[in-house]
Parts: sequence; structure tokens; C-alpha cells
Amino acid sequence: MKYILVTGGVISGVGKGVIASSFGAILKSCGLHVTSIKIDPYLNIDAGTFSPYEHGEVYVLDDGGEVDLDLGNYERFLDVVLHKDNNITTGKIYEKVIRKERKGDYLGKTVQIVPHTTNAITEWVEEIANRPVTDDGKIPDVCIVELGGTIGDMEGMPFVEAFRRFKRVQKDNFCCAHVSYVPTPKAAGEAKSKPTQASVRELRGLGLSPDLIICRSDKPIGDEVKEKISHFCDVEPDQVIKIHDLPSIYEVPLLMVDQGVMHYLNDRLELNIPLPLPDSFMSVWKNLAHRVDLLRDPVEIALVGKYTKLEDAYKSVIKSLEYASIKAGRKLTLKFIDAASLEEQAKTSDPVAYHAAWKKLCSSDGVIVPGGFGSRGVNGKMEACRWCREHNIPFLGICLGFQTAVMEFSKNVLHLDDVNSTEFAPDCKNPVVIDMPEHNNGDMGGTMRLGKRETRFVTEKSVLRQLYGNVESIEERHRHRYEVNPKYVSDLEAAGLKFVGRDVDNIRMEIIELENHDYFVATQFHPEYLSRPMAPSPPFLGLILASVKKLKSYLAKGSRSCSSLGSVHSDKGLDHLTNGNSLDSSVFSES
Repeated sequence: MKYILVTGGVISGVGKGVIASSFGAILKSCGLHVTSIKIDPYLNIDAGTFSPYEHGEVYVLDDGGEVDLDLGNYERFLDVVLHKDNNITTGKIYEKVIRKERKGDYLGKTVQIVPHTTNAITEWVEEIANRPVTDDGKIPDVCIVELGGTIGDMEGMPFVEAFRRFKRVQKDNFCCAHVSYVPTPKAAGEAKSKPTQASVRELRGLGLSPDLIICRSDKPIGDEVKEKISHFCDVEPDQVIKIHDLPSIYEVPLLMVDQGVMHYLNDRLELNIPLPLPDSFMSVWKNLAHRVDLLRDPVEIALVGKYTKLEDAYKSVIKSLEYASIKAGRKLTLKFIDAASLEEQAKTSDPVAYHAAWKKLCSSDGVIVPGGFGSRGVNGKMEACRWCREHNIPFLGICLGFQTAVMEFSKNVLHLDDVNSTEFAPDCKNPVVIDMPEHNNGDMGGTMRLGKRETRFVTEKSVLRQLYGNVESIEERHRHRYEVNPKYVSDLEAAGLKFVGRDVDNIRMEIIELENHDYFVATQFHPEYLSRPMAPSPPFLGLILASVKKLKSYLAKGSRSCSSLGSVHSDKGLDHLTNGNSLDSSVFSES
């Protein structure tokens, strides 16, 4: 087993996740099996109870693990299925150590950070690294470990010490890549290497020496800076990799390859990959990056959410919209709208924000209302649903967006009084959305309906069923506590809101579609978690196609074998997918 540890310095948010994912993409393109681990040095057991403003979105895995959003990067880049144990937190490690201590596994010894906690860390890493990553039981060749936070943080010290000891044992199988920020102050007008030198010095002081130094910068930096970092950090020039901000993240692995990363890793880790690399190496990534560069025709989508001040709060949703737009040959323009600004009360409390929000909504080609928790902005989400329903605007609702679409329809079409969800108004007269019967044990963390579940289509007359390839059922990931009240389903369907997808017991409502509408679709599940660069999620693809008036012609002429979307993964990475050409003009031509 080979290990690549990715650490970060100078500032947080330097892009370690994209760098780690790019390492994986490069190695998978060489035919190696790769797995990834993200270490988050906080005391939480998992990310499930975080506010989206803390760390961005909570990413959900097949097994129901609520994890850091970087695992979403790994799954999308590598097209692999990860598990909750691929996300290590300090809370998980301490819980494991304390449980062993209670059982007497330490034979009465004083339990300490070193060696007991550090041993628990390395044991966890080795166990996960050697788990099969394919259906036929293939063990990974390489494990990429990203250490969250910044070198020097107190919280990360036990993990750094664990890998210092681990490197000594795995001497020829271990590579440390340190990602550092190289600033260019306006006053100086040139890139400064001192912060990187200091960061590397601190890393070395903790016992880890970087094999690769990845220099992140806003703009390209010159070779003189690279030479300076090489000289003062005591590494060869080919061990210093320059990664500046790029038009798309799909260009990052290509830039790393151009600077000889694969040659260095092949030598350092003895990967035995035949060199030189063929011209077709990473052709899928090259095609994808090239297509992104060529996109010109826009599609404008409004995202009506509760956490719009931080884009990472909707990371997977944004990526899914991007993938669908690329597939449709359109350049995505995303407008963020704070749902609360659409509400009537905002008209008097903040009229400028109110009118700006409605202007964005009314001028968009399509609208997406994603998930969320709490009552703030719910009425604004309902207003967005109403606007799309009444004006035939393409609409996609997810989770809470699904629930608010049902609530809005019940209020304004069925004309029910005091319509609400029991999440927001437990004693409302018409609770069209109710608490799920089996979830609550008194805790907040890990108590929702989580992970991959099956949804069955109950009718052939369904736009989403066509987009999924006319399959009878699909599997998608869930993260919710509330559901549509079955008591109101028959009245809703009689009025035109059809529940075309339900759970295997035909009790839980999973998909709605509105009759006589170009595209009004909502799902209780989260389709964004299974969207991939070359295999966009069908609900998102439908939204983009409807927004550019191409959905009808697409469905009329065949939807390109979408049956595997949203339910299948492969260990071949992106190479097993199509060459990634945009949808043919013949598909888009009107009948």
C-alpha cells in the first residue's frame, strides 16, 4: 500500500481537497485503484450537526455517513463510493480510545495521546486503506489522506505526530505533499515565498518533511519564486509545483501532470508505471476542460436558499448544475437569492433586498430550491415555488424544496387553511408535512433518514422517469426528518400534483411532478450527491434542458441511456464514461 499525505500551510481553505482529488484522478488515469481519507481535527463525531456556515454543506454517503464536503470532491473526481469511516475526526478517535479503555484493552496503563491516540489514528488509516474499493474486492494501490486544518493548529498535533511515526515505518511507501499559499501583496507587486518557507519550517519542526510543495497562488508565479522555495526549503525544483487559480478545477490535475507530478510519484513511491505517458493520458479530463473553455451560450439559474452567503453551503448542488450545463453545452450563470428576501415582510423591512431578489427570480431561465433546516426563509421558498408554478418557469426542488412545493400547492391550489410542516408549526391545522415515525431517539446527530434508499416510479407518465432511462426504480441518497403527510396525497394528486415516485412500501412520497408544466419537479432525496462530471444527475439535467427550451426535443428523440445515472459507480474513474461530447445538435433540433 502506498500513502500520500496532503497537508496545508499559511491559510485555511488553500485548496487541499482539490489537490488531493487531483492526485487521485491522475493515479486512476494510470490504471491504479485509489481510495481517499479526510481527517478533520475537531471533536465532533461527524459533520451532521454543523451549521452550513461553519464548514459548508454536509455531504451524505451511501451508508448514511454525514461527512465533510471534501469527500464529495473525492467521489466526484474519482467516481468511487466512500464510506463514513473514510472521514476521521478527533471525536471518532477519542471515542474509540475511550471505549477500549473502558473495556480494559490497555491493561490498566495510563492512556495518553502518545502512543495510544496516535496508534489509534494509524490503525484506522491502515484499516480503511486496505478495504476493497470495487465490487470484485480489489484492494487500493494508493491511499490519499488529507489532513484538515493548517499545520501548527493545536487540534491537528496528534495527527501530525501519528504520521511522523507512520512515515518512519512506511519509509518507501509514504509521500507528503504540503499545499502552501504564495501571496502577492499589492504594495510589493511580486509573489512572496517567506510564508511558505515558514510553513515548511514548522512542518519539519514537527517531524514531517515535504516531498512535494504545492504552491497555490492567485496568479501564475515565476520560476524565480519556485527556485527560491526550492533553495530555502531544501527540495529539488521538480518537487515544487505551481498551481494558480484556474478557470475550472478540471484543469488542476492537467497542470500538475504538465509539471511532472506523475514522474516524481512514480519514482518516489515505486509505482512501476511505464513512462513516458501516452498522448491519450487523461484524455477525458482534457476533453472536459476543453469543453468548459468553449462554453459561451448562457443559462441563468436562480438558487433560492437559506445559506446563500456561503457558496460552499451548496457545493454539491452547484457542481451538479455545472455538470448538467456542460452536458447541455451551456455556460452556467448562477444567481443566489436569500429566500427571506422574497417574503412579503421584507418589502417593508428591507425593500431594496426585496426588489433585487424578485428581479433576480423573474429574470432567471430556471429556479432551484435546495434543502435546509429551520423556519427562516420558508415562506420565501414557497413564493419561489408559486412563481414557477404559475408562470411555467422550470423548477427543481430538493428536500425542503420538495416540502415547500407541496405546502405552497396545498395553500394556493387546494386553499387549505393554516398549512404548514410540523417542523415549523407542530399544532397547525393542516400539517401536510409531518415528522417521520422512526427517526428520533432524543439526539440530534445521525438521527435522520440517511443514506441510499430505493425509490420506485409508480407511473410511466413521468418526465423524471424518462430522464433516468425509463427504469422502474432508482437509488438516491437521503437526509431528512420530515415527509409528506400521506393523508393529503389523494387530494393533491386530484388537483394535478402527481407523486410519481414513492418508497418501496408505497408510503413515503419521493418525487412530485406538476401536470401541464414544462418542468416542475421536486425530490425528497438529494440527487446532487450522486452527480458526476461526465454523468450529470437526471433531475439537474432536466432543469437545465427545460431552462433552454430543449427538454421536449431531448425526450422525444431519446435520452441517451441515462438508466445508470444516480445509482451506479465504477472503479474506472471517468474513463468508463462517454467522451463527454455536448449533446448533439440533432437532439436539440425541434421536431
